[in-house]
Amino acid sequence: MSNPHSKEEMMQFLKEAIAEARLGLSEGGIPIGSVLVRDGKIIGRGHNRRVQNNNPTAHAEIECLKNAGRMNDYVDTVLYSTLMPCAMCAGAAVQFKVPVVVAGENRTFKSASDWMESMGTQVIDMDSEECFQMLAEFAKAQPDVWNEDIGIPTKN
Repeated sequence: MSNPHSKEEMMQFLKEAIAEARLGLSEGGIPIGSVLVRDGKIIGRGHNRRVQNNNPTAHAEIECLKNAGRMNDYVDTVLYSTLMPCAMCAGAAVQFKVPVVVAGENRTFKSASDWMESMGTQVIDMDSEECFQMLAEFAKAQPDVWNEDIGIPTKN
């Protein structure tokens, strides 16, 4: 499936994911946001709530899918995230057969983009400097929280 959104539409939806990321940051959490789009409308949104909810699975994409609610299928949806999904979030996208994943950036973390593509998901990296800077600044300011989020154990 080719991406149904134009570059301008992708930037518009990415900005919505960035707004979610900034909301998470304002709550004391990790600045990663996500939106799920169908027919040009946002049907789900979420942001990383691991810190706020003390829940290791509360990643932005998982929260977004949860907030979208149950659906018969996801075949005509596009999942946007400020950061290329990790293995857990990529697994959810593949499990539900989300055909297209658009990420703000793929530089601050070794993601599961290759695996998603191998499973038939179209992956688009917008290489957004805004997303990269937001996450790089957070990782520098709070390395222990960042490393915990991406699965790097911290010393106790």
